[in-house]
Amino acid sequence: MSPTVAGLVLVAALLHSSWNAIAKAIPDKLASSTLIALVYLVAGGMGVFVFGLPAAAAWPFILVSACLQTAYLILLTTSYKHGDFSQVYPLARGLAVLLVAIVAVTFLAENLSAVQLVGVVVVGGSLLALALIGKGSSRLGVTFAVLTGACIAAYSLVDGLGVRQSGSPFAYISWLFLIQGVMIPLVCWRLAPRRMEFVAGVRVHWKLGALGGVLSMLAYGIVVWAQNVAPLALVSALRESSVLLAGVIGAVFFSERFSKTRLALTASAVAGIAALQLG
Repeated sequence: MSPTVAGLVLVAALLHSSWNAIAKAIPDKLASSTLIALVYLVAGGMGVFVFGLPAAAAWPFILVSACLQTAYLILLTTSYKHGDFSQVYPLARGLAVLLVAIVAVTFLAENLSAVQLVGVVVVGGSLLALALIGKGSSRLGVTFAVLTGACIAAYSLVDGLGVRQSGSPFAYISWLFLIQGVMIPLVCWRLAPRRMEFVAGVRVHWKLGALGGVLSMLAYGIVVWAQNVAPLALVSALRESSVLLAGVIGAVFFSERFSKTRLALTASAVAGIAALQLG
């Protein structure tokens, strides 16, 4: 992976942790998901006019990914409703790293050096431990975080394969955003127990939600592009450096505890990321 690609993936990590914090901060989680998705709709609609259609072979991947990412966003915001940001975020992202690496190496014939394989294991293990330590763990929060992590791994693999079939990564991304932008609000509307409150939540928090959508779109677009030029497992693992910010965000903005043990595990994750780059 070149330094330029690595640097852009790290920028995506910063953007990713920031929009997740916004999703945690908005009280109505279905409204939060809807606002983020409406930004996707606008951006995707503009993108399809600029970049046109992807190759026909990419369409099955786009449709499957849109379904997975709809489930992912709703599961993610639900997990933030039930669990701490500094617990849910690392657990979901750490599990995704392990699953993507296992599948990419086992089934997709991607070759990683011994040092890089150790780095993947260290990053994933450190992040999982970082999420699970401490008292007051929410069983529901952990459950939804695990389901979220499985969705992340699934759509990461689907997109990594699909973008290589697309002929144009930006056409692939644009259509994916457009379809999600329609699908997610419809699903959220269907799931909303009190629709007038849901509409009120969208109206009240639209500025913050729109910001989250822009950050999310930029972060994801960078990563999908990077998957077109670098190994899936390396991109996925390096992106998870965003978890290093989760403890700080949780402590500063959500009054969550950041202990010495969490600090040590964070340092371990940094070492694993360094192994991925230097290996």
